[in-house]
Amino acid sequence: MTDSASQQTAEAASEEGAPRIRVLLAEDQGMLRGALALLLGLEPDIAEVATGDAVVPRAVEARPDVALLDIELPGRSGLDAAAELRDRLPECRVLILTTFSRPCYLRRAMEVGAYGFLVKDGPVEELAASIRRVLAGEHVIDPALAAAALSAGPNPLTPRERDVLSAAADGATIADVAGRVHLSPATVRNYLSAAIGKTRTRNRMEAVRAARQNGWL
Repeated sequence: MTDSASQQTAEAASEEGAPRIRVLLAEDQGMLRGALALLLGLEPDIAEVATGDAVVPRAVEARPDVALLDIELPGRSGLDAAAELRDRLPECRVLILTTFSRPCYLRRAMEVGAYGFLVKDGPVEELAASIRRVLAGEHVIDPALAAAALSAGPNPLTPRERDVLSAAADGATIADVAGRVHLSPATVRNYLSAAIGKTRTRNRMEAVRAARQNGWL
């Protein structure tokens, strides 16, 4: 993972004579980010960011029609950024593009309003078609992942437990976590204890790791 950010303002043409599609691409690996833009025929006209923290500010500035978001980004996950985009820019259609084909990630993506979820090993033609489809209001999901999600169990963590666990992920004190999520320290302890029990771990850091590995955060 890198912590650098590269940003360009962009508009991309979908097909000759068709309306231009504004695209935001969030990917922390510069080579892959450039390759995706090139293969999609969007180079050099594409808005790019390399960190999760930069997604929403850049989107507010560029007003993309579609946002292609990786999940694992420095600073903030693509799923968290997608949740804020849903509230700040509801007209922007989010398409999650990731190497992590985990059913729980798919469920979370749908919870935060994503219109699509694709893994990176698919053909670029499929990605280009998916951009047009989500822009048209369709939902696009990798078929194999959709089948796996149907057979997988639900996320055991409640939204509040996820919020508290996320706030504690950097090792913050109980008091700091309480301030971040606007709860009392006693309530924070209760939520952390519940999350630890549900993830079958020994402490909150192990719970954070287990929740992330299963796509629950």
